[in-house]
Amino acid sequence: MSNVIVNRVAEFLKRFPPFSFLGKEDLTRVAQSVEIQFLEKGEMLFRQGEAARPHFFILKEGLIQLVENSPKGEQIREVCDEGDVFGVLALLGKRPYVLTSKVIENSLIYAIPVAVFEKILEENSRVALFFAAGFAAGQVVVRQDLSQGQKARGEFKKDSGDHSLLIFSDQSAVIFSEKVVCCSPDTAIQSAAKEMAQAQVSSIVICDENKFPVGILTDKDLRTRVLAAGISPENPVSQVMTSPVITRNKQDGFSNLYLTMIRHRLHHLVLTEDGSDQSAVCGIISDHDVFLSMGNSPAVLIHALMNTLEVVEMRKIRDRAEQMLGYYLENEVSMEFVASVMTEINDVIIRQALEIVKDQLKAVYPEMMGIRFCFLSMGSEGRAEQLLRTDLDNAILYEDVAQNLKSRAVEYFQKLGEGVVEVLLACGFDPCPGKIMASNPEWVQPLTVWKSYFTEWILHPSPEALMKVSIFFDFRSVAGSKALAEELSAHIYQEIGKKQVFLNFLALNAMKNPPPLGFFRDFVLERSGENRDQFDIKLRAMLPLTDLARLLVLSHQIVGINNTFRRFEKLAELEPANAELFSQAGKAYEILMRMRALEGMQSKSNGRFIKPRSLGKLQRQLLKNAFVPISELQEIVNIRFQLDYFRR
Repeated sequence: MSNVIVNRVAEFLKRFPPFSFLGKEDLTRVAQSVEIQFLEKGEMLFRQGEAARPHFFILKEGLIQLVENSPKGEQIREVCDEGDVFGVLALLGKRPYVLTSKVIENSLIYAIPVAVFEKILEENSRVALFFAAGFAAGQVVVRQDLSQGQKARGEFKKDSGDHSLLIFSDQSAVIFSEKVVCCSPDTAIQSAAKEMAQAQVSSIVICDENKFPVGILTDKDLRTRVLAAGISPENPVSQVMTSPVITRNKQDGFSNLYLTMIRHRLHHLVLTEDGSDQSAVCGIISDHDVFLSMGNSPAVLIHALMNTLEVVEMRKIRDRAEQMLGYYLENEVSMEFVASVMTEINDVIIRQALEIVKDQLKAVYPEMMGIRFCFLSMGSEGRAEQLLRTDLDNAILYEDVAQNLKSRAVEYFQKLGEGVVEVLLACGFDPCPGKIMASNPEWVQPLTVWKSYFTEWILHPSPEALMKVSIFFDFRSVAGSKALAEELSAHIYQEIGKKQVFLNFLALNAMKNPPPLGFFRDFVLERSGENRDQFDIKLRAMLPLTDLARLLVLSHQIVGINNTFRRFEKLAELEPANAELFSQAGKAYEILMRMRALEGMQSKSNGRFIKPRSLGKLQRQLLKNAFVPISELQEIVNIRFQLDYFRR
């Protein structure tokens, strides 16, 4: 392979994990070993049940489906997109393929020899963790984002940062048993089985006089090597145990332990003091322990959500997601990443809720199944910033229907909205105090009505209209027809273009909240009510930043960026002179999000109200520093939108 081709292959691989984790030397070695294969539409790369080849694959161009052949017929399990790694079971287990790969479009793939990559797996923990997490999540395609769906890229692919390690790095400790049942090699099989039964374990470790492991016997061994083979239970365990026993050190870390189990196809892995079979047994890890250790990985949670339509189970999974959130907050993981993870989880819950309710309604409203609609999230969830299960802001937008279907459409989508909100409330989300939810008929409307809403708010920006604008302008399509949402967005910008003065009124609204600090640079606290002497971090600090970011992005006619810190990021590109200020504002907003989420986790609330006295000196200063960009941004807006003139 010429150097030019090797370089091109390396450049492509470097864009995708786990290859993005490799150093230049390792990446070049992999690129030199790659076999480039062209597959025509209709071909099969491998078939279900075939012995694994000595390669795994990454899709360079084209489209490949992974399908499962079952008594019910052929079912599509995955659709491979550019950069997806598949056929990976060959990498670790050398077991038969569990799916068939069908070439849907002419495709170009890179076949990577397992032999070349095995050494890298042993030496590079990040690569090992990437694959281990994928297997623990039950993935047949290993990709760089969290979604298990077809061609799921979205916001994750837009990120230049490397998040793949963080996705699966929530293993603060591997779960394993320290109470290991052991016996000597001359123990009778029946006696060993009784010890296993009494201890309610699925394995027993056979040790010598020094308590060093010489073998292991599992419940599977009892079935296949003793009962099925007709061996006398009076015989010693040494005759049927697996020996020599594979051992590891409990300090090795999750990825190394789990990869060892996959590579050797073990259901149990013995842990010793120094990792060898020449030291005492100190623990054992089972494949069940592995599952529990991976239980709060985003990939596992999303996979579980996508495979259940039981509301009770969905609630339990969302509760586990909150535990994961706590881990991320405590370990200072990037807030942009954390928000992306929690948004993906919330979005999957909404989509599953829609499936549940649509299935309930389809028999009664069969004619509605072909009507396009879009479920919109708004407010913090619309901005992809809802970390805690705070109040819901959502709506339904559906296409205009023929006159004879209008009443049926109103009934159907109203019931759909009510059903989805009911599921979300059952999953622990709070209802919107202002009833801006898809259960409210006012916010379940066809496209023409939604257009008229926004036209009215823009042409007649009353205080009430501006309040609604602050919620509804941040809508995001979560499920259904995105084309409808895009058409509504285009209408909004068209209307703003007709009445530019609307932005001045929006600017006035963005300035209505006073600075978070008083004259003596102390927090402005609530003066009365149940939250007296507490600081409203949402109203005083976060809302001004979201309002200012929205206003400035709208003034630049930027479509499709709802997230507050991404808005500031974009503004920094558009206005280099103010780039540093916008960058500070984005970082400030991340700090505020983190502090609110931490407060919510600690107080089991929505985190909106914080007691400044409960904060440490460093936390108080960090919070005050986050306020600095607010006043500077307000000064810019005051001048740019001539607000002194509008206040007269």
